[in-house]
Amino acid sequence: MRKDEDKSVEKIVFVIPNMTGGGTERVVALLANRYSARGIPVAVLLFAGNETAYPLDPRVEVMSVGKPSGGNPLVQAARLFKMRQYYRQNKGCQIWAFSAMGAVFSAVAALGQKHFFLVSERNDPARYDHRHIRDLCYRRAKVVVCQTEDAAKSFPAGIRKKSVVIPNPLEPTEEAYFGEREKRIVAVGRLNAQKNHRLLLRAFADFAKHHKEYVLELYGQGELEASLRALASELKIADRTLFKGFSKQVLSEIRTAAMYVLSSDYEGISNSMLEAMSLGIPVIATDCPVGGSRMYIKDGVNGFLVPVGDVSALVQAMERLADEPALGESFGREAVKLRKELATAKIADRFLALTRRES
Repeated sequence: MRKDEDKSVEKIVFVIPNMTGGGTERVVALLANRYSARGIPVAVLLFAGNETAYPLDPRVEVMSVGKPSGGNPLVQAARLFKMRQYYRQNKGCQIWAFSAMGAVFSAVAALGQKHFFLVSERNDPARYDHRHIRDLCYRRAKVVVCQTEDAAKSFPAGIRKKSVVIPNPLEPTEEAYFGEREKRIVAVGRLNAQKNHRLLLRAFADFAKHHKEYVLELYGQGELEASLRALASELKIADRTLFKGFSKQVLSEIRTAAMYVLSSDYEGISNSMLEAMSLGIPVIATDCPVGGSRMYIKDGVNGFLVPVGDVSALVQAMERLADEPALGESFGREAVKLRKELATAKIADRFLALTRRES
């Protein structure tokens, strides 16, 4: 897209609960910074917090309109009022909701106003609890961006008609590594039920019986940390399981690891998985809904896909990578090709093209 075309975009407002760390937040930061560098006015509207874990261009406006509501209708009403005020004060701005709840609140807050409204579905649509409310609000959007074809097919026909598939941007801050790998197995993601770290812990406990030199490193925070620590103790791997917390330099910390494991029950597209692949780390991922892993992992060519919840299959994949270092290097050299395919500039152009097509 040409620079003069960028000037026709009045303002892009990304709507997201918070920016405390995670794949969606990382994508928003990459796109916001890219557009800001092009001279497009950009804002990030946070409706359930005020922290920003990822660096943003100083020209990016950050606006917080509320705190986590916990279902409190008064907090939600105050949030809606502030959002409506913000949209009214920024006439002509484009609303890009990067969460289902952000789309719901924005659809209500912008009633009667004229804004280009884009929704980016970031997860498995079938997992949302209040689908009838979500779908009603998604129908108000001009376009619904999905990460995979399977995600798009999960919606009713009216929403499918306005759906397009655009993958996550990829902008690794570290060079790929192809030297001797350290005996570390790493995973990056929130410590919640979706990521199914319990599967990974059970697989590692089995794997570790014959690979005693390896450690497992879990990067991320979440409500299940205490129970996962307890499970590690129960499995007698507590001394070899390191809970690393959230790290802003996670790519530099995992770059030389022996393998990266994504054990999720469901995902949109795991940004951390793509970043691990871009570093040349051999990757194992569950072939989980809604198909994000299989979009980019060619099983046995640039990584391993294993069935969701299958401890035995995960152990076997881990053992192959541990016992066949040449295979892991081959995976990594194939995987780094994603750097070019998913460059942020390309993905940013695809999103902006939608505003021309649908306006």
